[in-house]
Amino acid sequence: MQTKAIDAMPAHPIAADTTLRGYGVRLEPLNSSHAAALALAASDGALWQLKYTSVPEPDKAGAYIAKALEQRELGNRFAFVVIEQISDKVLGSTSYHDILPEVKRLEIGYTFYAKSAQRTHVNTACKWLLLTHAFDALKFNVVAWRTDNTNFNSQRAIERLGAKRDGVIRGQALRWDGSIRDTVMYSVTRQEWLDTVRARVLALLNR
Repeated sequence: MQTKAIDAMPAHPIAADTTLRGYGVRLEPLNSSHAAALALAASDGALWQLKYTSVPEPDKAGAYIAKALEQRELGNRFAFVVIEQISDKVLGSTSYHDILPEVKRLEIGYTFYAKSAQRTHVNTACKWLLLTHAFDALKFNVVAWRTDNTNFNSQRAIERLGAKRDGVIRGQALRWDGSIRDTVMYSVTRQEWLDTVRARVLALLNR
């Protein structure tokens, strides 16, 4: 009996060795060697205790990374570790996720930074690197974000970049504590990036 050949899994749209650098930070592919340093970053501020985050507890950093790598193999996520260039200190993590190559759309999320790196230039620098790579190198058409409807700091940070609020998906996900959250969606199109958003983010960095 003749069996039908199984199609090979399509190549990940983001190269495995993708590393992004600029404004004092480096984003390199997250891997198992980062577990201890990522645990330390999460411990700075006990970030896993915030109900609207998905930050690993220190003893679960290895499992968090393993899950991220599994999602990368499936093609729907590419996780980075955020590193301070001058010291090589791990500050946190961020990801491309829900990657849809056929419509050239992806989201930025799974983002957390050590408390000592919050309210600094780090988040804006990371967003600059991720947006520039997505639009200018990968030629994607839409970059989006999703955030908890109670996470007002995150909403303000996304809006500060110039992203448009697309709406709210009610009852969209479970928080780690079992409560149900509404999710606020934002996005930037390629044309918005070229027209206004690129200059806006660059101006924030150069202040």
